[in-house]
This record gives sequence, structure tokens and C-alpha cells, in this order.
Amino acid sequence: MKIAKSTYLFIFTLTLAGWYLFIGIYLNQLGYYNQESLFYIEKTKIVFEGLGNRLKVMGLTAPLLPFYSTFIFSSINSYLAPVIASAIGTAGLFYLISRSFLIRVKDDFYLFMVAILFVLHPGIIYMACSGKAIYLVVTFLYLFFLNLLKFYRSNTTFHVSVASMCLVTLIFCDYRFIWLTLFFIPLVLSITLASLNLGEKESIFRLFMSFNSPSLRRKLINKTFAIYVILFILPIASLICYKLLNQTHASDLNYFIESPLATWNVLVDKLNYDTVSTAVNYQLPELSILISLRVIYFCPLILFGMYLLRESTYQVLTVITLFAFVEFLHIKYDKLFLTYQYYLIFLFVSLLCMVFKVHTIKNKLAVKLGLAFVIVLQLYTGYIFLTHSLITDERRFITTLNRLNPNTDQSESKEMAEYINKLPDETHILMDDAVSYPIVAFTNNVKKLTLPYQLDTFLSAIETPYKYDDYILIATPKNPFTGYTQLNDRYIPEIRRLNSGVNYKRVYETDSWILYKVVSLQ
Repeated sequence: MKIAKSTYLFIFTLTLAGWYLFIGIYLNQLGYYNQESLFYIEKTKIVFEGLGNRLKVMGLTAPLLPFYSTFIFSSINSYLAPVIASAIGTAGLFYLISRSFLIRVKDDFYLFMVAILFVLHPGIIYMACSGKAIYLVVTFLYLFFLNLLKFYRSNTTFHVSVASMCLVTLIFCDYRFIWLTLFFIPLVLSITLASLNLGEKESIFRLFMSFNSPSLRRKLINKTFAIYVILFILPIASLICYKLLNQTHASDLNYFIESPLATWNVLVDKLNYDTVSTAVNYQLPELSILISLRVIYFCPLILFGMYLLRESTYQVLTVITLFAFVEFLHIKYDKLFLTYQYYLIFLFVSLLCMVFKVHTIKNKLAVKLGLAFVIVLQLYTGYIFLTHSLITDERRFITTLNRLNPNTDQSESKEMAEYINKLPDETHILMDDAVSYPIVAFTNNVKKLTLPYQLDTFLSAIETPYKYDDYILIATPKNPFTGYTQLNDRYIPEIRRLNSGVNYKRVYETDSWILYKVVSLQ
């Protein structure tokens, strides 16, 4: 009995998921964790094991969808949940893209090239095995552009509606993609203009004809407005509702993007920038005029993708919006570095361009030879970008994967958590998980911890710790986050000054943390 290609594809997808899980679990055993996955692990522990009102943690932890995807697999293993989610999600993305090639292109060579990318590309391995939420961002961005290109072909607004839903999910995976809508505002006019049944091919003449005819002008305005409403109303409404939810439960509209208790990247991104800026061997930061060139260097395949779309100006402009988007991000967030995912999205948009247009090329042999060369080049540039990344987590991943040596980045957190785990269950420890969430993530019993999500108890414990807790975890001056918590080296002297009848004794100490015990009350 002949087995269908789709069955082979499904089997390979399962094998690919197993490959990713093997790498991710092995790196986990070597001690590799990143700040994002530790943050999700800690919040999941609070939801399942914490005391008091955890609704705020469940609903306002951001990005929301990556947190929930980790949440799903936490019953298997809380420490491996982010890795399982990213491995399965990336394998699912491979199946989605490969099915598109199978249906539209019907050439096994391109399936083989996609398979090589997903098996060997360092950036895709990083996306699949690090436990980060890059796979969700890439997947929903791919679906967003896929439905836009379907709309260009069929002129059916159903695809715009689906694209709008994909944009909503994309924003809830990474809030910064809300700025992508800015660049689609002028593009929608071009899209609408192209959809009108006019004999003229050039856009400028089509616009001139539309504005000089009352009926065409009315049709152009109505259709443009309709697409604006369909494409943007759902993302805007969803974001407004979520901000009102933040205002209701946290008294801050932007709590989910500005509070280190709600999202992991507020402090981590700033630390990455400060570390590079103050390093002895200072590295040249990203320059705005070079961002697009860096994108092309990382993904030369995007040039081929744009070449395939050359006959449709508005389709090329759709891809160019991504270049404008990353340039805008670099200008707006000038004190932050662009993470790997903002470069990786161009690789998948390139594949999408191939899905729609590569079958139209007549000289197939030249295209295949050129594509094979570019794919090999992509593997090299993907490795180089990770190796020389300005982001600590990205460099640590590729270093651990290359050398297969134990990663000690979280050794202090594990060491302190191990000591806390040995304390009796009835012990209470005051901690600020805005900065100490890695320690909380490695703690076996979060019930013994007094944390900010227990708002009233935490605030009272900060003022009079001896009434609520037996221990206090303090960030030392060497801790890079010491300036972002009240529980730093100035806290103990201040508490002693306010109440001289209470003594505090150091019981355990690392370079970044000191655990004090309340030893007497006079």
C-alpha cells in the first residue's frame, strides 16, 4: 500500500519534535536556563502551589500566550515545560510550512531544503530548544502574512479577518508588534487600489483614475475603510480590554509591560544593554542605518523572496513593512538590543514568498542551485549571529551547545534555593521575586515564601519583617538587579534603625545574595 507524502511529513514532524526535545532536555541537564523560561516556571509554581489570591498572576503575567503554553506542559515537568512547549511548537511550525510547500509547490526539493533548515539552522534550534517563546511569535507572524497574501490573490475579506486574529495573538506573544500596525496604515490604501478592477497597471495611474471618478473614489474610500476596520478593530479592542483589566487589578494600564513582577524582559533587556555599554571590551552597538543591512546579512533569502514578488508592488511593500518595523523598534527602544527573533522572522517570510511564487520561475535548475547555496549560507550566518550576539542568553545557548560543558549561570540561584529547600516547611522567608524569580523557580515549596503577589502580607512584612517572617533574602551590591528592589543592602540597616530590638544574622551568602535570619526579639 502506497503511503501518502502527508503521512511521511507527519512522521518526520514527530521525529523532528523528538530531535528538539533531545537537545533541549540535554541542555537542561547541562544547566542551561534562560531568564524567560525561569520566569514562566516561577509564575507557574505560584499559580499551582502559592497561597492567597493568584488571579493577578494568572491573568496579568506577560507575554500572556507564552506563559499559558508553558502552563499546559507544567504537569509533565515544571522545569522542562518551556522546552517541551517550544520543541512541539517549532515542529508544528515546520509541519505548517511544509504542508504549504506540499500543496502549492509540489516539488520535493523545496521540502528537503525546509527540512535542512529546521534540523540544522542554529537559530531554529535555539527557537525550538531554549524554552523561549520565539516559536509563537514566528508562527503567528507567518500566519498573519500568509493570510494577507491569500487576500491579495483571492480578494476575499475572510482572509483579512483571519489575519486580524493572527495579529491579536501575535501582540499577546510580543507587545512590540503593536507597532507593526503603523506601517500597514499607508499600505492598506495600496492594497485596496490593487484590488479595484481597472485596466491600468501602474499604481500611480490607478490612484489618479480612482480619484477622478466619483463612483471609483467612493468605492476606494469604502473599501479602504472596511479593510481598516476588519484588520485593526480586533487588535485595538483586545488591547484596550486587556489594559482595562490591568487597571482594574493592578491600578496601572501598562502594568503588563512595565512591571518586573508581570514580565521578564523589563529588567533583563536593560541589564543586557548596560552590561555591553559598560564592558571593558566595548562592542559597537547596533546602528540604526545598519539594521536593514544586518537583516540582509543574516537572511539573504529575503532578497530572493522579494525578487519573486517583484510583479506586485504592494506585495513587495508588505515585506518592506517588516524592515521599517525593525528600524522603528531600534529607534523607539534605543536603550535595548533587538533580540534574535526580530531577525529570524525574515527567514520565515522568505519561505512564505517561495510558497506563493517559486513555482512561477521557469529556470528551475538555476533556482535550485542558488537556493541550496543560500541555505548553506543561512546556516553559517545563523551560527555567527548567535555566537556574536549582544544578548547574554543567546550567546550562552550556542556556547553550551558547542562545548557541551555544564552551564553555571544559575549556580548561585540553585545554591541559594537548595539551602532554602532544607529549611523546615513552617519557615517563612521574605523575598522579592521581581529580581529573585530564578531562586523561587528552583525552590521546592513556594508556600514558605512571602512574595509580592501576596500584596497586603508582603507590604506589611516589608515594614515589620520580624512579625511575619523568619528569614529575609537580600540582594548584595554585586547583584546587577540590586537597584530594582527594596530588599537590598540598605534594607537591613534601615530596619535595624527603625527597631533596634530586632537582630538579624547572616546564615547563608553568595556573591549576589545574602539570607538573613531574624534571631531575637527583645
